[in-house]
Amino acid sequence: MSKRYAQVLVFVTSGAVLVLEILAGRLMAPYVGVSLETFTGIIGTILAGIALGAAVGGGLADRYDPNKLIGPALMLGGILAWISIPVVTVLGPGLGNAVPAIILLAFFGFFPSALVLSAISPMVAKLRLQSLEETGEVVGGLSAAGTFGALFGTFFTGFVLVSAAPTRPVVIVVGMLLLVWGAAFHVRRGFDLPARYGLGGMAALFLALIAADPCEFESAYACGRVVVDEADESIRFLHLDTLRHGAVDLDDPTHLEFRYIKLIGDVIDAMPDGPIDTLHIGGGAFSLPAYINATRPGSTNLVSEIDPLLVDIGRDELGLITGDDLEIVTGDARLAIPDLGDDAYDLIIGDVYGGLAVPWHLTTTEFIAELDRVLRPGGIYVMNAIDGDENRFVEAQLATLAEHFEHRTVIIPPEWPTVRPANQILIASHQPLPDIVVDPEDGALIDDVVAFTGDAPVLRDDFAPVEQLAANL
Repeated sequence: MSKRYAQVLVFVTSGAVLVLEILAGRLMAPYVGVSLETFTGIIGTILAGIALGAAVGGGLADRYDPNKLIGPALMLGGILAWISIPVVTVLGPGLGNAVPAIILLAFFGFFPSALVLSAISPMVAKLRLQSLEETGEVVGGLSAAGTFGALFGTFFTGFVLVSAAPTRPVVIVVGMLLLVWGAAFHVRRGFDLPARYGLGGMAALFLALIAADPCEFESAYACGRVVVDEADESIRFLHLDTLRHGAVDLDDPTHLEFRYIKLIGDVIDAMPDGPIDTLHIGGGAFSLPAYINATRPGSTNLVSEIDPLLVDIGRDELGLITGDDLEIVTGDARLAIPDLGDDAYDLIIGDVYGGLAVPWHLTTTEFIAELDRVLRPGGIYVMNAIDGDENRFVEAQLATLAEHFEHRTVIIPPEWPTVRPANQILIASHQPLPDIVVDPEDGALIDDVVAFTGDAPVLRDDFAPVEQLAANL
C-alpha cells in the first residue's frame, strides 16, 4: 500500500466517524432534544468507540493479514452507518430524554460504526510498517492524516452538510461510499466478495429507507413539523424536536392556545393602553407578535429568531406576515441585541429554547444588562422558563434579574409545588409592576419573590450551568 493511499484511507475513515458523530445529534434530537447532555453523551460514546476500535484493530492486524481485514471493515462500517437510522428510530421514542437514555441511544446507534471504522487505522499502519526505523514517520503521518480527516469531517458537516441537506440522506450517502470503497478494496486485492456483505448491505439500506422520519422539515437547528388540529383546522401547532414550541389560530390571532402563552398575554394586557414597541427573543410560531398587533394596533414588533427556516415555515404554514409592524432579524439574539438602540422597547419577551433548556448565554447577568439597556425606564421584561422540582434554574434566573431590576415576580403553575417541570413566567421591571390578572386555572402570582428566590446563584457568562440546574423533563 502506497504512503499516499494509506493516508487518504485513514483521512476518509476518520472523517466519516466525525460526520456520523455530528449527524448523530440531529438524528437523536427528535427523541432526546438538543442540549449539553446530548452532545456530551454523543461525544463521549464516539470517543469510546474510537479508543476501543483502535485497540481491537491493532490486535486483529497482528493476528491476521490486514489486506483481508480492511475491505470488510469498510463495508461493515458503511452498513452500520445505515443501521444507525432504524436503530435510533425504533429505540428513540421509548427511552426518554434523561442522561442514561442519551448514552444508550448513542451507544446502540453510533458506537458500532465508530468502533469498526476506527479499527482501520491500525490495520493500515501495520501494512505500512516495513522496519522499526520508519515507525515514527509511518505512525505520525497516519495519525496526522486521521486528525486532519476528523477536522474536515467536523467542519464540513457542521458548516455545510447540516444546512445543505437532510440528515438521513447524508448518512445513506456516507454508508454507500464506505461500502463501495470497501468492496473495491477487497476485490482489487484478489479476494472474493462474500455474499453476506451484499445481502447485509441491502437489508440495512432497506431498513434505513423505510424508517419513519419524524421531521417534516429539518434545519441546522431543529427537526420540526407543523400539525393541524383535528378539531379546528385553523389551529396549527409547531413541533421542534421533542417539544411543541407554539400554536397559532389562523382565523383568530387573539386566541392563545398554550397556558404559558396566555400568561404572557395577561402581562401584555396589564400594560397601559395603546401601542407598544416589543422585542421578541425567539420567534417560534410567531403567535405573540400577531396577538400584540391585533389587540394594540399601531404597535411594532422586532423578532430575533436564529433559524431562518422557521421564518419560511411561518410564512408558508403559520400565517406569518411581516411588514412595518413586524420585522424579523435572523441570527443569535446575543449578537443582535448589542446593535439595538438604548431605551427602544416597552416590552421584551424572552421565549427561546434550544431543545429542553434556555440557551445559557441568554440567561446570564451580562445578557440581562443588555436587555436592561434597550428597555425603556418603565418597560417590562417577560421570560418563559421551564422548571420544577427544586426549581433551581428559575430561582437562579430570578436572582440574576435581581441584579438589574428592582421589581420582580413569577407566575407559577396552579399546582405548586410540582415535581414535573412546568412553564413559569418571570416578570421584571424598574417600575412597580402593573396589576396582572391571572386565571386561577392557568397559574398564580407569588407573594414574596425574595423568599421564592432564596440564596440562588447569579448566572454569569463564566458560570451558567442551565441544563444542570433545570429539572429533567
